[in-house]
Amino acid sequence: MPLHLIKLSVGAESIKDLRGWINERVAQAKAKGLPARHIHITRMTPKRGAEILDGGSIYWVIKGEIAARQKILAIEPFRDRAGIGRCRLVMEPKLIAVSPRPMRAFQGWRYFDPKSAPPDIGRAEASIAKMPEPMRRELRELGLL
Repeated sequence: MPLHLIKLSVGAESIKDLRGWINERVAQAKAKGLPARHIHITRMTPKRGAEILDGGSIYWVIKGEIAARQKILAIEPFRDRAGIGRCRLVMEPKLIAVSPRPMRAFQGWRYFDPKSAPPDIGRAEASIAKMPEPMRRELRELGLL
């Protein structure tokens, strides 16, 4: 069973924002002749990398909710120009919406047990996923979703 990571998407207001940012980063990579992949640089390298690379994803928390995920393709430790250890989390550019679930803020990334991971939004929920996120959040808070 793969292990996942969870991380706050700081600055993103919605899945649409995050998707736009990812598309922009992928376009920049392509313009430089690099592969079309999304990279997030973090300070800490996951010690349980083999478990993550066995099909794990990074789950993104947006505005206090677990909202989407991306499959992790590689974990690449490196040293920056100042000699400080860093890590590239290499992900598929495809962002998959998940059934939203509240999540408190935290710093950095954390391991995320697959048993706690919300399911992907299926076809039956696709129309709900197309709603503007503020409306969807409000309807959920009112108990209507």
